[in-house]
Amino acid sequence: MNETTNFNDILKKSFLNDFMFGNLSVIDILLGLLTAFIAGALIYIVYKYTYRGVLYSPSFNATLLVMTMITCLVIMTISTNVVLSLGMVGALSIVRFRTAIKDPMDVVFMFWAIAAGISSGAGLYFLTFIGAGVIGSVLIVLSRKKHTDTLYLLVIHYTEEAADEVRKELQNLDHTLKSKIVRKNVIEQTSEVRLKIDNTAFMSRLNEIEGIRDVSLVQYNGDYAV
Repeated sequence: MNETTNFNDILKKSFLNDFMFGNLSVIDILLGLLTAFIAGALIYIVYKYTYRGVLYSPSFNATLLVMTMITCLVIMTISTNVVLSLGMVGALSIVRFRTAIKDPMDVVFMFWAIAAGISSGAGLYFLTFIGAGVIGSVLIVLSRKKHTDTLYLLVIHYTEEAADEVRKELQNLDHTLKSKIVRKNVIEQTSEVRLKIDNTAFMSRLNEIEGIRDVSLVQYNGDYAV
């Protein structure tokens, strides 16, 4: 019985000494934060270069850089103290983020920032740089492949007399009807059109049709709500 007790005491002491209170040198801390900063800066540049949404948010992009460094700091903190790591799990489980993410690609960049922070905080510097280079290259290639054309919303207000001419003009475009509202003699039609950059000569032709009130063209990211 005493031997068992002594063995348990030895095991507890070993656990406490080896895992409870670890130490990080100043060099390790600076290297981790520097690696996180470089990876976050790369994420910042790639996000700005590949963004194809309606309204670019500099604050969200800056958040990605800072998030990488904060995640690195959290990982370094919990790696030195097992009690803190268990407490951090409980603390983070009650955090709720209620900011709406409209573009699915924003979620990808957020996970990328968190993963880069985790790997740099764990001291896996080469993994952080290699992963950042590969992921950044993939995102740049996908952004070029996907956005050869640009999506727009075409909004036209016209009278019943111009309906046939509008229909003929839209047949020459790659368009999809999104909504059509009739108010007495005025029709509001919203269509999704896919255009090459600066290929908007059709708007002048539409505007010259008798019965057209106005023509509007707005770039958007594919999300449409009625």
